Amino acid sequence: MLPLADQRDDVIRRASRSPWVRGGIGRDPQPHQSDKLRVLSLVPTCARLKTFFFWSRLSPSPSPIKVAHGRCSTWSHAHWTENTDILEILLRLRRLRTPHIIRLTRSFSTKMATHATDTTAAGPEAAAEVKPKLHGRAFYESIGSPKYILAPMVDQSEFAWRMLSRSFLTPEEQTNLVAYTPMFHARIFNDTEHYRDGHFQAVRPATNGGTEAKPTPEPWLDGNPKIDRPLFVQFCANDPDALLGAALKAAPYCDAVDLNLGCPQGIARKGKYGAFLQEDQELIFKLINTLHKNLPIPVTAKIRILDTKEATLAYAKNVLAAGASIVTVHGRRREQKGHLTGLADWGIIRWLREQLPAETVLFANGNILQHADLARALEATGADGIMSAEGNLSDPAIFGREPEPGSEVEKREYWRGRDGKGGWRVDAVMRRYMDILHRYAAGVEPPARRPLFVPGDDTAWMKEMDQAAAEEDEPARKKRKKDTPGKKASGKKERTNNPNYAAMQPHMFHMLRHFVSKHTDVRDMLARARAGDMEAYEEILSKVERKVADGLIEYEKSDGKMFETEGEGGEEEIVEDGESSKGAVQRCARPWWVVQPIIRPLPKEAMAKGAVSLSKKDKAKLAKENGNGEVNGEKSVEEKVLGDG
Repeated sequence: MLPLADQRDDVIRRASRSPWVRGGIGRDPQPHQSDKLRVLSLVPTCARLKTFFFWSRLSPSPSPIKVAHGRCSTWSHAHWTENTDILEILLRLRRLRTPHIIRLTRSFSTKMATHATDTTAAGPEAAAEVKPKLHGRAFYESIGSPKYILAPMVDQSEFAWRMLSRSFLTPEEQTNLVAYTPMFHARIFNDTEHYRDGHFQAVRPATNGGTEAKPTPEPWLDGNPKIDRPLFVQFCANDPDALLGAALKAAPYCDAVDLNLGCPQGIARKGKYGAFLQEDQELIFKLINTLHKNLPIPVTAKIRILDTKEATLAYAKNVLAAGASIVTVHGRRREQKGHLTGLADWGIIRWLREQLPAETVLFANGNILQHADLARALEATGADGIMSAEGNLSDPAIFGREPEPGSEVEKREYWRGRDGKGGWRVDAVMRRYMDILHRYAAGVEPPARRPLFVPGDDTAWMKEMDQAAAEEDEPARKKRKKDTPGKKASGKKERTNNPNYAAMQPHMFHMLRHFVSKHTDVRDMLARARAGDMEAYEEILSKVERKVADGLIEYEKSDGKMFETEGEGGEEEIVEDGESSKGAVQRCARPWWVVQPIIRPLPKEAMAKGAVSLSKKDKAKLAKENGNGEVNGEKSVEEKVLGDG
């Protein structure tokens, strides 16, 4: 075998004489010369791959090239996972035709070896064999058969939040949780490097200024195999090619790619994605099937239920037939959002489980307020796993068990009341979150912290805080406000491109919802804090720790009665019947210093209070249900899904 450098020179010499490079035979479509040369530079050690690119001609048969293209993509994914450029070019070359394609396809069916001396340049994965692409339950079992799923949430399920949620699980339990990224817009993700850099930080940025060849990228945050797996990357899309292009860029850094078919927001209606694709079942099939056929990792999908269980079953079958390895079913319809959210229908999910083949992997979503609800949902739906979104935002520890009794964590981070009910303290959870941001987003060690306060500890630090606050007179406050860092000379706030910083404020408001309802000064501090201002958030954390200490002391002094007098406890037990939210509120109520779910009123309660009114469409639907009205002749969603059959 010739040395690598000679191989490269020989290929370049022959390629330069090729009519394909010199202008080809003048027929379209054919790849641009720059694409061919770029592939040559990106793949310096694979002679067969270069032969495939440079000595191909157009032919009338499309099938063999698709096979070869798929093998090229899979091989490139395994050997150059850090360089997504080649995957882009493979996508652009997929329509190539050649009379020699059958011979080349056979060539690709054998193991493609790289020169032993070149494996370090391509990363440790270069020496490994291509792993077979698993599907369905085989794939699910390969990632540990997780029972808990951290839902994809727009700008809310970013790396730091996933790390916080995982931190409440023991090392042995880590594979029992699979997390999703926030929903990314496929077209923008595929076309815009700035968007990718601002939302998905899989590899550490190069520091050589682009003057030298890129070193092997180092795994950084999103999808880091040591700390952020299993991970599914979710996209919204309505164009199969744009979706595939985006998925190929994300594929090296995740375990699966998910298609969002559940977003019910107005922006999804305007962009025609999410739940607003459910009338176009043909497009949904194309989107999923394109990924299934061309992506080196599995594809999954998240849907919402339709108005009838039969239509929902047909919908799920279409998604599975297209090639989805896992289907997640949100037990609410598209219209159920905001004040009309209501309860998810676990019964329909159970019926789907019974109707679909046993090998189908099914995740259920909806009605998860506390950790105990996870087991209830698994039993009620028969699903393989349970997904939580809003419950996780209010309590990131929702997937973890209570700490071991008597442990230091149980003593200082977990609170338990006199009635036996407990929960994680807001200051403990916020401190964990801040430490993760320091360590991973900022890349520095967190500041040294004193142990969290429990009644009986020394209170000298509290007196010092009081004294420091008393010394701050009004002129000093004005000066501090004027000199506050974080504003440019123009008075505009600096913006951060880091997704972990951008999500800080909304996460804090979710976690501290009950806390700031009582302590409005902390609410005001949160409202003023800018993304990435770690100093400001450390000050907020200090305030939170102090107020939690005051609350714990007062709780002990009042023998727990102060909690009851605040209107949260001491009531007669209320049965949860699905008609009122009062039972859920009573079951989940904890003192304001404990993270706990935010419980919305049910639709009937919201309408009774005047918080929401029915639209004309909903009024017509209600009239039809009551037998005293009719709806127009437009086909319903379920009719479009089921078709004439």
